[in-house]
Amino acid sequence: MKCLSFVFTLAFLTLLTFSAQAAEPPQKTFAAPNNMQLSVEEIGPVTQTTDLQIICIFKHDAAGGDQYIEAMQDFNSKQGNFLSNIRERGEFIGALGETFLYTPPAGSITPKRVLLIGVGDKNSISIDALRLAGRIAVREAVRLGATNVSFAPTLRDQGSSVIDVGEEDAAVAQQVILAYDTEMKLQVQKLAPATTISTWTIEAGPKYFDGAVAKVGAIVTTASDELKGRNSSPYVKP
Repeated sequence: MKCLSFVFTLAFLTLLTFSAQAAEPPQKTFAAPNNMQLSVEEIGPVTQTTDLQIICIFKHDAAGGDQYIEAMQDFNSKQGNFLSNIRERGEFIGALGETFLYTPPAGSITPKRVLLIGVGDKNSISIDALRLAGRIAVREAVRLGATNVSFAPTLRDQGSSVIDVGEEDAAVAQQVILAYDTEMKLQVQKLAPATTISTWTIEAGPKYFDGAVAKVGAIVTTASDELKGRNSSPYVKP
């Protein structure tokens, strides 16, 4: 009887292990320069465990054209419509390069802090706007001392399909790698306080995960090669 009980217990524990593994969202991790782990993960900003959650936001449409679809709708409603309220009151416009940092309401979503980055008018969105958002994101993350960072462009979830999702993610990833390299050089040369980003996660929905993995993986390689050709001399001449 004891033997049978042991078998059932072992089977139950094995089932729990498999269930836990199955519950983990798909994720692909790449080794980026400067000891950063850059990942693509099939997860949304509401349930992400991270020091800093970054989201791109289109410029507010005063005529009522702001869209909140799927992940963005969930993100907004889980926080008591915080995002739509600050936009409609004109306290965060979402102009290109504008930032807004806040702590989520207690018990709402799992990220510790949220950084919104404006990418301008929805009708004029471009890859260059996303590259700018990537540079801003990594510099702000370093300034805030965030060790684990997650980034969600969320353009599809705001009603824009102009740019391929994988291209969006790759544009951000490229600038994160390049700008973070500059930040590390500043620290080595004692021109900035020491702080390290260990992991940078780009969030993608199930429909876009594979495409994002392919495009981000390719850009990690090309951005890493670009760094090898950078001027390595100190910024300040003795």
